[in-house]
Amino acid sequence: MSLSVGIVGLPNVGKSTLFNALTKQNVVAENYPFATIDPNVGVVAVPDERLEKLAKLEHSEKIVPTIVEFIDIAGLVKDAAQGEGLGNKFLSHIREADAIAEVVRFFEDPNVLHVEGRVDPDRDMETIKTELILADLATLKKRIEALHHDAKSGDKLIVAKLRLFERLEKELSAGQLANQIPLQPEEKEQICELQLLTSKPFLLVANTEFDTAKKTYKSPATAALPIDAKLEMELAQLNDTERAEYLKELGLAESGLNRLIKAAYQTLGLITFLTTGPDETRAWTVRAGSLAPVAAGVIHTDFERGFIKAEVINWQKLLAAGSWNKAREVGLIRTEGKEYIVQDGDVVFFKFAV
Repeated sequence: MSLSVGIVGLPNVGKSTLFNALTKQNVVAENYPFATIDPNVGVVAVPDERLEKLAKLEHSEKIVPTIVEFIDIAGLVKDAAQGEGLGNKFLSHIREADAIAEVVRFFEDPNVLHVEGRVDPDRDMETIKTELILADLATLKKRIEALHHDAKSGDKLIVAKLRLFERLEKELSAGQLANQIPLQPEEKEQICELQLLTSKPFLLVANTEFDTAKKTYKSPATAALPIDAKLEMELAQLNDTERAEYLKELGLAESGLNRLIKAAYQTLGLITFLTTGPDETRAWTVRAGSLAPVAAGVIHTDFERGFIKAEVINWQKLLAAGSWNKAREVGLIRTEGKEYIVQDGDVVFFKFAV
């Protein structure tokens, strides 16, 4: 299951620095707008303490974590929706992402220019919101014009879709994001074809100095994840032992990047189930609420098509039992059918026939 998060924001807010730290790739992060002209893509492992513990229990030859794909998208500016600063090209890159991580600059540094002349997080957030809404309104306008022509046939489904899109246009024009508009499940399916930018899940990242990042910042509308991108870049250059020691000195349980990766995963509405054995211990990604056959299909389509049952145990109970066989002996392994909803942290063995 391929998942992607687009990192967006104004120029010089720390997007590329954050991306470098995430992926440990040498992406350009210069002190001028549009240093990143094409989107850079990095695949990042989701931190998961469960994998190493299960691998040790089962003496697994390898560990395979689940992943998130981060896309570093060049800085947006005011009037990007009208093409300012290569805006149309950048907006198209955002459209391909599953979720948006919006980086907002909170730090003051006279050596790092701000595209608007001064640091103002609320203004910057409003600029990004406006540009994304304007881009969506342009998309809606084209579809509404086409539907007006098609609705002349009197087709009730086309007319209903036209009314839905006109309602969306009205709400967006009033400053609402598409993901804030109450919609019925069937309406959500209908607007999927539009690929609206503001229908995507949002994660707000406050790029600020370490001392400030230790405090919890909340904007009037959205809770922000505070991160010191510069510090995270320094941490990314250290080996695991050095990084752990530095974090301990700073009084932090984990890096800001780990929190960001986990938050991005949660923002996408995903959970992780696990498989373990001598060959490998592996994390698998499914959407929250997925039934057992769907989860089986993530491993292989044959598993879903020929699903018979799933043997399931929570990862902590498996560790406490000491082995899969011992867990079975004491009755901790459950047998679940097609209606079972897979839970985060389930260790699963699927049985199937094709």
